[in-house]
Amino acid sequence: MTDHASFACGAALGFLGDLATGDPRRGHPVAAFGRAAAAAERRLWRDHRGYGALHTALCAGGAAAGAALLTRAVRALGGRGGAQAALTAAATWAVLGGTTLGREARAVGGALTAGDLEAARERLPHLCGRDPQALDGPQIARAVVESVAENTSDAVVGALVWGAVGGVPGLIGFRAVNTLDAMVGHRSPRYRRFGWAAARVDDVAGWPGARLTAALATLAGPDPRGAWHAWRRDGRRHPSPNAGPVEASFAGALGVRLGGTLAYGGRIEHRPVLNSGGRPVEAADIERAIRLSRRVGVLALGVSVAARPVLRALTRRPGAVGRGGG
Repeated sequence: MTDHASFACGAALGFLGDLATGDPRRGHPVAAFGRAAAAAERRLWRDHRGYGALHTALCAGGAAAGAALLTRAVRALGGRGGAQAALTAAATWAVLGGTTLGREARAVGGALTAGDLEAARERLPHLCGRDPQALDGPQIARAVVESVAENTSDAVVGALVWGAVGGVPGLIGFRAVNTLDAMVGHRSPRYRRFGWAAARVDDVAGWPGARLTAALATLAGPDPRGAWHAWRRDGRRHPSPNAGPVEASFAGALGVRLGGTLAYGGRIEHRPVLNSGGRPVEAADIERAIRLSRRVGVLALGVSVAARPVLRALTRRPGAVGRGGG
């Protein structure tokens, strides 16, 4: 089995595994990484960018290096056949979060549809870090759609892109960086300096996946023209260089208005409105956003598999022709 075939089979199997099972409630590899990163933080934390950079290098770099060593060991033991495909499948399943994203979003949407605002507020922190008690129903619905859009890039498309670039180490490394950003990358007093490196590395790593997500949402959404115009007009107005294009394209595709004032981590933020000509988000738009997210994920799998040979050719070192990948 060639490198391309093993990646294609493994990525497809891992994607199907996520569709079938989602994230396990216990024993998830990402949760184990999070616990290790938190333990490292307790030892390394200083209100200093250098210590934060060291923490990021040790945690994300260590995860990617471990994945590279495991890939090499599997290649040595199992050749270029099914063993590599199985490892890629396991890694893809471990890093993808599309099914759990949809499940949690539907739980909030179901509570809103049933008129149970307290249940919706209780469930919202499973998706994002907004302060739910200050939000009414439409604001919660907006937060869910924004979270579905952003996490389609972070939990699905970005991982597949880096898998196409770097195989199993790319999959694991991207998810490690993204997890660190979620843990320490926000602008709280504790993490303003320590989390700087994790946030900046995540911005760089998330750049290609965010643009691909926006492009696929434009192509796969119910209003391609609206998505394109919102992306071009509003994508750069968002404070996040990667969330902006994704949320703007989803807003345009769904015909809704995103952005505006929000409470996050004890802070009030006044973000620009995305797709200002759209209507306010309703509870029913949550399901529409989930369906769009699923279509984008399927298309991203196809693009990543198709692009793998080209990306491998571009990144392969001189003299490495004929070597297999993860």
